[in-house]
Amino acid sequence: MPRAAAPLYACLLGLCALVPSLPGLNICTSGSATSCEECLLIHPKCAWCFKEDFGSLRSLTSRCDLKANLARNGCGGEFESPASSIQVLRSLPLSSKGSSPAGSDVIQMTPQKIALTLRPGDKTTFQLQVRQVEDYPVDLYYLMDLSLSMKDDLDNIRNLGTKLAEEMRKLTSNFRLGFGSFVDKNISPFSYTAPRYQTNPCIGYKLFPNCVPSFGFRHLLPLTDRVDSFNEEVRKQRVSRNRDAPEGGFDAVLQAAVCKEKIGWRKDALHLLVFTTDDVPHIALDGKLGGLVQPHDGQCHLNEANEYTVSNQMDYPSLALLGEKLAENNINLIFAVTKSHYMLYKNFTALIPGTTVEILHGDSKNIIQLIINAYNSIRSKVEVSVWDQPEDLNLFFTATCQDGVSYPGQRKCEGLKIGDTASFEVSAEARSCPGRHAEHAFTLRPVGFRDSLEVGVTYSCECGCSARLEADSARCSGNGTYVCGLCECNPGHLGTRCECQEGESQSGYQNLCREAEGKPLCSGRGECSCNQCSCFESEFGKIYGSFCQCDNFSCARNKGVLCSGHGECHCGECKCHAGYIGDNCNCSTDISTCLAKDGQVCSDRGHCVCGQCQCTEPGAFGDMCEKCPTCPDACSTKRDCVECLLLHSGGPAENQTCHNVCKDEVITWVDTIVKDDQEAVLCFYKTAKDCVMMFTYVELPSGKSNLTVLREPGFQPSVQKAHLHAHRGFHLQQVQQILQWHRGLTAPSRRARGG
Repeated sequence: MPRAAAPLYACLLGLCALVPSLPGLNICTSGSATSCEECLLIHPKCAWCFKEDFGSLRSLTSRCDLKANLARNGCGGEFESPASSIQVLRSLPLSSKGSSPAGSDVIQMTPQKIALTLRPGDKTTFQLQVRQVEDYPVDLYYLMDLSLSMKDDLDNIRNLGTKLAEEMRKLTSNFRLGFGSFVDKNISPFSYTAPRYQTNPCIGYKLFPNCVPSFGFRHLLPLTDRVDSFNEEVRKQRVSRNRDAPEGGFDAVLQAAVCKEKIGWRKDALHLLVFTTDDVPHIALDGKLGGLVQPHDGQCHLNEANEYTVSNQMDYPSLALLGEKLAENNINLIFAVTKSHYMLYKNFTALIPGTTVEILHGDSKNIIQLIINAYNSIRSKVEVSVWDQPEDLNLFFTATCQDGVSYPGQRKCEGLKIGDTASFEVSAEARSCPGRHAEHAFTLRPVGFRDSLEVGVTYSCECGCSARLEADSARCSGNGTYVCGLCECNPGHLGTRCECQEGESQSGYQNLCREAEGKPLCSGRGECSCNQCSCFESEFGKIYGSFCQCDNFSCARNKGVLCSGHGECHCGECKCHAGYIGDNCNCSTDISTCLAKDGQVCSDRGHCVCGQCQCTEPGAFGDMCEKCPTCPDACSTKRDCVECLLLHSGGPAENQTCHNVCKDEVITWVDTIVKDDQEAVLCFYKTAKDCVMMFTYVELPSGKSNLTVLREPGFQPSVQKAHLHAHRGFHLQQVQQILQWHRGLTAPSRRARGG
């Protein structure tokens, strides 16, 4: 976070806490609370005095105030002001290894169960820790596309089980392997359905005239540590043929996720589902092309022969359903896809948590290294997901990763080593009271982990004094119920002590119905009876207050919505929900939408205002101010990637070592740098061996960077040439910009002169 932004962010978060103590802005008394429960809802610093003889009969709202004010005015200790609290119910320590003693669970997250008592508007903070333990068991299910185009891939993986097990057992001592295959729905237009194709859809196909009938999904081998069984099962397989290009693999993914007993997923193991294909998938609604209108129900539909039985009856699953079922069963999906379809599946990973994508060579020869890379990627990051979050609850996360730096608004750590512990600070804040005796619960779970934290929530919205009510109390002239220091009059009676009857002469009972001398009775919005205002009803909302001076509908609006939908209207002023500020509550204090990929707020080049970055660094632009060709650090941000690529021979497609530092760079290798793009930034610097590393980069609209890298670093004499070249290009660009600007100024005057 920029140093200048940190105090601003702290100020925004603390604004509500400051409001009650500012002169003229006592939110407790201005809220016009007429009961203890109403007072508690106004602000977490408000307290209600239930002392019988406290305050003025003229003002009921004086009972709702700051605790310090109540004490100063003579309330003593007779007040209600419940506080939020936290109770840890189960907190087993983190395990260090995945191979735990017999009978004991491996613990990768602590604590496991807590209970929160929340007062609306009050924030309660708790800590949780997550660790990727060493030697954790791995279950890997290999799901293969057996359409005709994958024939060479099938030939190349016939001994995959042995080789893969050898490599995986270097990472874990407890590894199991399973196998399944898919093609597509055996109906038109997805497959060949004419009678002559029923037994052999490859008839007439010259390159490969024989293949098996099309099928949806077959579970062929449950997870086992006998890798020979995997090899045997793969050798038995033959390819099939479908009609259109997309495959039915998402049907297979869903069944592999939800048929837990059939597949054999273990409770204490990392679940990896490797999905290999060379084409795009069918998704929900595609099934309507074949007359399938029934949405997928997300259930297991494997028969005794382990074949998918409703392939020709239900539509393909949606991405949302896939994500839900994979998360429920703690499965990490690995897309192993050919290069031409990489970007499509890369976009899927943003919609399905816990998913990674790797490029599969056309013949699948790199499948083992691909799986190892995906495994290392999954084990190097921790991301906390939230399940069943109550609608009236705000959650704020701050991650502290292996570098010891805190990242507000972030619930993900990357670059972890196995055995590292990631810490997360979670702040919970209730916006309102859902109802009497309401109890809610939600769950925090790291993506792909079995471990979870159960959080029970109880809302502190009721006053203890409400349980000590007195019906037909003498304190209320026998005409009402005494509760929390006030009288609630029976029907037909009025007054602070229920001493009046409706319909009595009003002349002697109007003095206390005016807010000030000369003001209208009950602010012109009510009737005065027994020195007490009865406010009119309004079609727009509620009119209330001792003098009917308040309402809940005359506050500022945003696009026609009262308090922008992020606050409550109290007496003409918006009382914003937690996380929002402003006259109409339209400004969010959440900075998570301003965090760049490196965790910095607005890339350390601007401020986060109302959830959007306002760039302050000259030349910076982009949603996160991440683009800045003229910034001093423009070249240094790409230097790590270039250094890694030059240190490890080959581009990123051949070598995955630099994957973490070259996440959004498109690399082009050249023998000579030619800066022919005006938008390109020329970068060069000396290495420890006095070589000159040189490259250019251009920010693309997609957010990626196009890097053109000199294949061989130059020597010291090249520095001056590069320097002159850079300055010449820079000055030429400046001259061109000045000429364009001059033409823009002179064009209107030329047109005005007619030429």
